[in-house]
Amino acid sequence: MDTGTAAEMGRDPHGSAGGPGGEGGPIAERPGEPSWRGVQGGLLRMRRLLIVIWLGGLTVLTGMLSGFLLGPGWALVALVPLAFASWAWGLAARNWRSWGYAERSDDLLIRRGVMWREETVVPYGRMQLVEVTSGPVERRFGLATVQLHTAAAATDATIPGLLPMEAERLRDRLSELGEARSAGL
Repeated sequence: MDTGTAAEMGRDPHGSAGGPGGEGGPIAERPGEPSWRGVQGGLLRMRRLLIVIWLGGLTVLTGMLSGFLLGPGWALVALVPLAFASWAWGLAARNWRSWGYAERSDDLLIRRGVMWREETVVPYGRMQLVEVTSGPVERRFGLATVQLHTAAAATDATIPGLLPMEAERLRDRLSELGEARSAGL
């Protein structure tokens, strides 16, 4: 049994996929395990900005509505969205650290989740379409998402928070491997 701690092995004790400095680099793993890569820190910044925008607006709306209905006690009601925002702020960081992917010889592994950990295995030969998308907010943060489509709708997988160059490299590699593996079917 391995006696090294998670910190000595180059990852946080919760099994995060953040890489060195949390910027998507490879994570040191035990021999024989795949080399996991995390997603970029821009994904965390983007999600936190969305929390501030949505919950900031909700706080103002709640304060205004409760001011009309409750009079001077409105300030207490406006604290509810602020408390939720602080909880969501920390949860966003934990969720961001949970994302990771690893390229193996026959398949791609994708892991995510904080409370309910999910690990998806996508065999290269089953991939039908690999696409890179980047919405306006993602482009502002210099990010892209790789989406994998297979014959089974339930196994479609995404990897958010990648640099556009890494997303394109991954798309090209997965498409190439998918074509090579499906030729043997």
